[in-house]
Amino acid sequence: MEILDLRHFSSVDLRPLLGDEVQVWSRLLSWDYSGSADMILRYVDGKILPGYAAIERGRIIGYAFFVYEGSKGVIGDLFVANGSRTENPQEVESRLLMHVIETLQQSPGVHRIEAQLLVHEAGEVARPFVEQGFHRHPRLFMVLPLEGTSSQVPPLPAEIEIRRWVEADYQPAAAVITTAYRGHVDAEINDQYRTLGGSLRFLNNIVRFPGCGLFDAESSFAAMDKRTRTMIGLILCSRVRHDVGHVTQVCVLPEYRSHRIGESLLAATANNLRHRGYSMLSLTVTQANARAVDLYRRLGFDIKRVFDAFVWEGRLPPLY
Repeated sequence: MEILDLRHFSSVDLRPLLGDEVQVWSRLLSWDYSGSADMILRYVDGKILPGYAAIERGRIIGYAFFVYEGSKGVIGDLFVANGSRTENPQEVESRLLMHVIETLQQSPGVHRIEAQLLVHEAGEVARPFVEQGFHRHPRLFMVLPLEGTSSQVPPLPAEIEIRRWVEADYQPAAAVITTAYRGHVDAEINDQYRTLGGSLRFLNNIVRFPGCGLFDAESSFAAMDKRTRTMIGLILCSRVRHDVGHVTQVCVLPEYRSHRIGESLLAATANNLRHRGYSMLSLTVTQANARAVDLYRRLGFDIKRVFDAFVWEGRLPPLY
């Protein structure tokens, strides 16, 4: 097997492989991956997407890519098709991951690496990460069928209201995210949550790019304190298939968490999607976040699969 660097092989044709991957995302997650596949092809054709392709006898059987975000590297995707004549898919995945991990760890200025690979079951591709010193965080992919009765909206204090997301919500939403995730396990998994600037970049990625589906402002909401006219919580939803929504973010300020605001935000999104003919709502949650997992279970979400998030923190350069 030969490993090709996509940054130097613009003639590599990923279309057949991406076609297979679109089918896998649809089958496992009820997710239309075609928008992401198109974006990957544009970046590969433009020679701006670093990664590796696994070539067997002139045929591409797998690939992995990554991106640089300042001093951080993010492994964006890993996919290997069945049908290799000489190696099993797990071995191809491990070899691809080792090349990506070694490249990132040896890249000047990179001190952190993150990865979340939804289509791989927990533990399935863990070995290369664990061997290279990554921390592993099991996460849950949960789904809520939307057919049938509506979600019950719990009563809220008179001073709190739920309203539709608007364009002007970016800055206050970033502040809520940064505060809500301070000291939280998810801030260990995604370091964008730790700063206001990082939260703004996270929001921009969610709203502007199709990696997590197409942002759906109509089913996204903000919780407001009418007395102070400030945002205290939010829920963002994207369309990942014509009839499936996915919660990309839901959080509430710590001092307001005893008022069932998170439950109200989820109900608002679920009822909006249900009214528009959607069949399902999905979300992801870190398994260690027991309080959130219990809430989602109580609201009718079921665990469809368990996957892993991986984080590596390298040694920061000395300060002089």
